[in-house]
Amino acid sequence: MKILITNDDGIGAEALPHLAAWAKRYGDVTVVAPKTEQSGKSQAIDFHREIEIKEVPLLEGVRAYAMDSTPADCVRFGILGLGEQYDLVLSGINNGYNLGHDIVYSGTVGAIFEAYRLGVKAIALSKHRTDALGPVMQGLDEVFAFIEEHGLLEKHGLYNVNIPEENRGIRITRQGGVFYTDGFEYRGNDRYIQVGDPYQKEVLDIAYDTDAIWEKYISISPLTIERTDMNVFAALQGLEKV
Repeated sequence: MKILITNDDGIGAEALPHLAAWAKRYGDVTVVAPKTEQSGKSQAIDFHREIEIKEVPLLEGVRAYAMDSTPADCVRFGILGLGEQYDLVLSGINNGYNLGHDIVYSGTVGAIFEAYRLGVKAIALSKHRTDALGPVMQGLDEVFAFIEEHGLLEKHGLYNVNIPEENRGIRITRQGGVFYTDGFEYRGNDRYIQVGDPYQKEVLDIAYDTDAIWEKYISISPLTIERTDMNVFAALQGLEKV
């Protein structure tokens, strides 16, 4: 198996070499990660300027590049720039959950959308910011044993996975709603910063990724890049103006 790894925390992220070492058990690994943190960049790409891309040391037996652009561009370079044929793209392990409505902002998730758009199966991996990496890596073993046992990658090719430090098991979930509150905080001198805190509903439904995580389950959500509301599309069939 040929695996491409990226993230949005940058080439220097603590989790990156650990994920690369873990992935080596499954085959040949290439890493293309942003030069600096790219959180919140979604599926953005940069086609207005020349982009610095340098091969860097990361882990023995792993070819690695630092790219001065977004996670989606890292995937594009790995596939289009290097001209490689990958079986799987892994994005993460992100330092912070990517859940509910917030996945549309995520550079981690944006990278797998770009991979899938280019025809490669892809999985986003995230953990809570304060969770220790060791137990999360053990949770990753559980995730891939589950994926293999149930043939998830044969059924579909795009998943968002969130792994708590201590988990009660695995749930197949759908995208939930709000996971963080939103606001602007004034810092003086005409400057603001966007702020937010994790939001927990009073009644939880672990069919949703946001709620499953609060109940300490690993969340695996099948995603789609389709933006058409098919119910409305079907209801509007027959309407036309010529």
